[in-house]
Amino acid sequence: MAKRSLSSTTITPTAVADTVAMTNNLWLGTLFGASATQRTIISEIYIGGQSTASAVAIPLFARDSTVPGTLVAGTMFDAPVDPATAALAAPLLTGNSATTPPQRSATGHLLNLSFNAFGGIVRWLAPQGAEIGIVGTAVSLGSVSLSQFTGGAGIMGGHIIYETS
Repeated sequence: MAKRSLSSTTITPTAVADTVAMTNNLWLGTLFGASATQRTIISEIYIGGQSTASAVAIPLFARDSTVPGTLVAGTMFDAPVDPATAALAAPLLTGNSATTPPQRSATGHLLNLSFNAFGGIVRWLAPQGAEIGIVGTAVSLGSVSLSQFTGGAGIMGGHIIYETS
């Protein structure tokens, strides 16, 4: 498996309700399978607050009920963690902009990463063997997104560490 980091230096995510299309370049990132059998595991999510005043942020990591169409990097950067990582024949699709933006599932919330975006940080690190996984390209199983839930605000940056095969 190839370990990679999907990161963003600074973003002001737009709060969005479940089952509503996300706004391009204003969500924290999506991972979407490139083939029907591709398996990916997510082992770490880190978010750091960059707001200049206290702001409650409510990032949710969740499965998508609508998968993205033609997902592109947007304001995200996807890079191998190890420089010797071999290129995959079908690299995972990543980014925060798409011709059809994803929609967060109302029943597929995996992590609530609420924190104060005024200098606060939140880091989720999966215990070995308990990583979050996605497989294939099907709705609910092959696409996950990190996005801001309604009521949240704040400027932030962060990364998602994942491995795909």
